[in-house]
Amino acid sequence: MPLDDVLAERSKTHGAWPDNAKFAQQMKEEWRKCEGWLRLSCSQREGLERIAEKIARILAGDCNHRDHWMDIGGYAELVVRELENGGKDE
Repeated sequence: MPLDDVLAERSKTHGAWPDNAKFAQQMKEEWRKCEGWLRLSCSQREGLERIAEKIARILAGDCNHRDHWMDIGGYAELVVRELENGGKDE
């Protein structure tokens, strides 16, 4: 499938790329200002950043697209599994 077709199709569920980028970066910038950010493992930080990207898709695109919500749960589950297997990755 040509890239333009993929982008057109994804914009229906994900919203516009500039909106996604703006919303996700705003969340991430605020989170990085928090004192607790420095206590997180790399996996915990990455999990939260991926969740921010999914939240941005919900806000910019189709809020009823099931995959967005499932992905949020999936990233949280990855962190939970790491914690159950001994905790931090560093």
